[in-house]
Amino acid sequence: MSRVGKKPIQVIKDIKISKKDRDIEISGPKGKLSLSVVGDIDVNVSDGEINVTRKNDFKKNKALHGLYRALMQNMITGVTEGFSKKLELVGIGYRAELKGNTLLMQLGYSHPVVFNPPPEIKLEVVNQTTIIISGIDKQLVGLIASKIRSFRPPEPYKGKGIKYDFEVIRRKAGKTAAK
Repeated sequence: MSRVGKKPIQVIKDIKISKKDRDIEISGPKGKLSLSVVGDIDVNVSDGEINVTRKNDFKKNKALHGLYRALMQNMITGVTEGFSKKLELVGIGYRAELKGNTLLMQLGYSHPVVFNPPPEIKLEVVNQTTIIISGIDKQLVGLIASKIRSFRPPEPYKGKGIKYDFEVIRRKAGKTAAK
């Protein structure tokens, strides 16, 4: 058995779970998320917990067993607490501002970089160099954070660019002048 897959998921009282055939919908105080289960994976919703089981030990089903359990746990965490990622802009003149729901960034290019997030994602600019991305879908929050980071990834010589708040940039020594 999968170590992750065999653990039951504890459900708190303010979460509603509905199951129709292979579709599972979890709704809570922050919103609702749905998941379609494929393969020979069964999801059993009983009082206070969700159990994920597999019908056989085929390699594909072993892989999906822990995956679906982790996805459902993330859905429950998302509709109760939500997820967030923090990005920092490092560099002279690098700044961000929010106009409505549009993110405008000055990243050293000759033009501002404009980013329109999907409606499920909430962007917040704490100061000119810090952006917080939050939402209920963990996968979508991470995807949007990586998309914003891809506009100017950090470079190893001066460390300029957009980085995650926990990220450490390994610095390289530049060229030395030959005598």
